[in-house]
Amino acid sequence: MRITDVYVGYLKITRIIQIGSILVKHGFKEMISHTFLGRRIRKRRIRQHKPVYTTQERLRLTIEDLGPTYIKFGQILADRPDILSERFRKELKKLQTNALPFDDHLAIRLIEDELGAEIKDVFSEFNPHCIASASIGQVYTGRLKNGKDVVIKIRRPNIDQKIKLDLYLMRYLAKKLALEYPEMAAINIVGVVDEFGESIFKELNYYNEATNILRFRDIFKDNPRIYIPHVDMKHTTHRMLIMERIFGMSPDDPLQLKAAGLDPVQIALNGAEALLIMVFKEGFFHADPHAGNLFILPGNRVAFIDFGMVGALRPREMDFLANLSIGFARRDPIGLADSMIRLCDQRFFDQRDDLIFSLQQMIKRFSQLPIEKFNYAKMIQDCIDLITKYGLCLPTGIFMLAKALATIQKVAERLDPDIPFAKLIIPYAKEVVMTQFSPRKMAASLFQTLKGYATLLQTAPGDISEILYKLKQGEIKHELQITDVPEFRKMLRNGASRLAYAILLVGLFIGAIGILDKRPDLKYGHFILFFNFHRYAKMDTPEKKGLEGKDWRLGINFIIFESFYL
Repeated sequence: MRITDVYVGYLKITRIIQIGSILVKHGFKEMISHTFLGRRIRKRRIRQHKPVYTTQERLRLTIEDLGPTYIKFGQILADRPDILSERFRKELKKLQTNALPFDDHLAIRLIEDELGAEIKDVFSEFNPHCIASASIGQVYTGRLKNGKDVVIKIRRPNIDQKIKLDLYLMRYLAKKLALEYPEMAAINIVGVVDEFGESIFKELNYYNEATNILRFRDIFKDNPRIYIPHVDMKHTTHRMLIMERIFGMSPDDPLQLKAAGLDPVQIALNGAEALLIMVFKEGFFHADPHAGNLFILPGNRVAFIDFGMVGALRPREMDFLANLSIGFARRDPIGLADSMIRLCDQRFFDQRDDLIFSLQQMIKRFSQLPIEKFNYAKMIQDCIDLITKYGLCLPTGIFMLAKALATIQKVAERLDPDIPFAKLIIPYAKEVVMTQFSPRKMAASLFQTLKGYATLLQTAPGDISEILYKLKQGEIKHELQITDVPEFRKMLRNGASRLAYAILLVGLFIGAIGILDKRPDLKYGHFILFFNFHRYAKMDTPEKKGLEGKDWRLGINFIIFESFYL
């Protein structure tokens, strides 16, 4: 056994003990709160004006105590209505992204390790005190030798090892839950953990954020209303990101913006336009456009920062958004239902009529409103809730998009309460639909279909020959995966019982015919034949096809009796 294996085992045990102590502490408090003593304590704390925690609040506090990995996971769960109810999601949205900063001297040493040089050799000015601290990294400011003001994001020491350990434990627990509670299969909790692990490891690698910045710069290079900061690829590594520092105003205060000679209404339109371009034209969007990640520059320009969390949309997801927008504008529940079913990759959906009826009721709530008054983010969230209600599986990108739209809409409405957000979307949605049915795209789709059929015709003879050869050689194998073992065993027992019962009935029938053929005068033969037809007539449902003990005994008695007479 290697020393590293022993050390990793020690870390796992230590972390399990730490997690266990946190769960026991909060779990014990939650258990006590539901007892008579807990109710007495709650009433006394209320009289003393002390905080009283609900189950949802205690869950949030537990997650905060568990550390950055669980905080990130809780933030993702807060946007997943298919996993958690609204009351829990509302509380988890309060999870704080700020974390206690680690030592500045250690951070500077880590920065110098990544630079491969001392701070003074690269920066003409450097602020040794962090300006922000998050669960993954810490942020500093400085000025390069070329005179450019920059921000430096440095990753926390050993954070990747801690996250790997937490993900290992989370996945182990998720697999246990999936085995213990088969009803959670619809949620696919193991898949959620794996998806989260992939997302957080992308955030750990600052090269991913740097490439996101470069991609957004290319998207908006000719747009004078949107600004994306430069990234210094020369000094950026997978543990450190150096990018242009933005000096601007926060979009939180419209009065302050007006005092600076800026137009809040135009700023709101510019921010909304930026996100719509990302979503409907590029299918690649900033997934966390809250006020802290936006700066307002002179000329009403909107600058985005913090590109660690982004979303990407598949073509069918973009088509869904376009059809959703047009469907609501036209009050078309059938078109909306079909776009939802296609989004969830369902070819045939048994509850389509029920889904259409639910959408009709939803549309009636908006029927008296002009389109510019539609709450677009709320409409998408209602559709997500409806899809979840009918047990359909949504792509992850849609959850991130719903969050991004709700965030940017909230920022825009703070600047301009009358912004026609839904009306702004319609031209972009129509462009997506027109592109979807453009002659070039239709021709490309037809070409791919014909190419697929041609490939099938070319490969089919060889595939059939291979199957026949393997069949002759006895090499054909079929892998059967059983997810519900107890139910499968029950099915096998029932099948074996029915088969045995059928064999007995056939034996009795043959015996009765033999008796009647040899000795027509014996009444037993008529009785056996009548018994067979009587039992056969009763086998009209699966429940009546089970083999009862008295039928076994009766059948055996008749077989013994027949053997004597034949």
